[in-house]
Amino acid sequence: MSNVFKAAFIFVAPEANPSVDYSWVRTKEVHVKNIAVSGYKEACELIDSLVEEGVKAVELCGGFGHQGVAEVVKTAGARLHVGVVRFDKHPCLDFVSGDELFSS
Repeated sequence: MSNVFKAAFIFVAPEANPSVDYSWVRTKEVHVKNIAVSGYKEACELIDSLVEEGVKAVELCGGFGHQGVAEVVKTAGARLHVGVVRFDKHPCLDFVSGDELFSS
């Protein structure tokens, strides 16, 4: 059995494509997959594949507002742990929350 802990960091970027906009950082004991998504739906759609890859925890960038975090947590269920970096108004998103950008 491997001692490597696998995690993911998901961040919001306009026009991102998670199937190509990702990279791994691998140390001896921790592997982190960094993934760009263009919205909450894409982030939720990643959860099944991350679980299949053996990812045990996901950290969401500050671009995820409260609603976005809730959507990912609900999708993940008990399959992996979800953490959050907090910005109420994200400087990379013109000082708005993803909740404002992605509300429907």
